[in-house]
Amino acid sequence: MELKVLLVDDEPAALERLSALFAQIPDTRLVGVARNGREAGQAIAELAPDLVMLDIQMPELSGLALASELTPETRPEIVFVTAFEVYAADAFAVEAADYLLKPVRFDRLRQAVERARRRRTLQRAYEQQVEAAAPARENDLDGIWVATRQGHIRVAVSEIDWIEAAKDYVLLHTATRSHIHRITMSALEQGLDPSKMIRVHRSAFVSPDRVEAINRLGKGLIALVLRDGVSVPVGPTYVKAVQGRLGLLEEIPLS
Repeated sequence: MELKVLLVDDEPAALERLSALFAQIPDTRLVGVARNGREAGQAIAELAPDLVMLDIQMPELSGLALASELTPETRPEIVFVTAFEVYAADAFAVEAADYLLKPVRFDRLRQAVERARRRRTLQRAYEQQVEAAAPARENDLDGIWVATRQGHIRVAVSEIDWIEAAKDYVLLHTATRSHIHRITMSALEQGLDPSKMIRVHRSAFVSPDRVEAINRLGKGLIALVLRDGVSVPVGPTYVKAVQGRLGLLEEIPLS
């Protein structure tokens, strides 16, 4: 697949070098340049690039701040380009595809582009799978591909205890570890089988098989206690539906 690329840097020399290097990478097309974080945000909204080569230290808005502001629906793949190593942990915390040090070497740039290409391809395939699953429940997702520093891993829905919203991401909690994944709760709900994962709050899903107790919180509110002891509150508008799904015939009293 061809990648539409946006270059963002406040140093003209850095932009020229990246432009020259991308001329040697097949199936990439430069669609624009930006010289600060604000310009970059506007360019992303207008040009919808697949990949943004993003400097970190820039006037008005840093690259890290910009990346944290992007929503899942509009977010391209991001490769940070900087002269400083100290931001690496922060870069991967916002799910960057890669982190390159200046002056950028051609082999590392090519590696970063291919990693971004793979991530983009997998994300599009996942979105298509979610869309295809929406009208026909028999096509519900049975696994979710999650990006990692090394590539992607598949998390089976049957292994997930509960799912928690975290700003523009979700946390998939299993018995052994938690995975962070970039998707909206509404998009995720379209692809999940409601018999295997029920929505209990605007920011939470729970596997009904993991529920071991229901605690009363007062005023008709409840919390679900999972097998590992985690307590997940149920939103007020979800209480009756959750009770019915769990087969709880007795209604929780209001006080």
